[in-house]
Amino acid sequence: MQLSIGELARETGVSVRAIRHYDRHHLLTSTRACNGYRFFPPQAITQVRQIQRLINTGFSIAEICSFPDCMRMTEGAAFCPETQAVQYKRLADIERQISELESRRALLMATLAEGITR
Repeated sequence: MQLSIGELARETGVSVRAIRHYDRHHLLTSTRACNGYRFFPPQAITQVRQIQRLINTGFSIAEICSFPDCMRMTEGAAFCPETQAVQYKRLADIERQISELESRRALLMATLAEGITR
């Protein structure tokens, strides 16, 4: 049974616009009816959920497009040997951002503390 784009959106909680975006980038496979409507196979539900999971961990659409099927086709897939390096790089980027934010926080707190003691 094929899913319309609206059904896929309802099943995944993702907007129709986002699904079209994923389809345009070939992250999903759709077929077109004579009227131009898109239809998706049932496994698209899993794919959309996995795409969302990867986006929520900080990966871009371009990065996700480069991932092998083991990362894009399996909901909850956390590891593929082929993506280990890029996952560790993403983790390092996140840790660097956290460190920068902690430094900014400390500076702002010190600035506020100075204002209180004056």
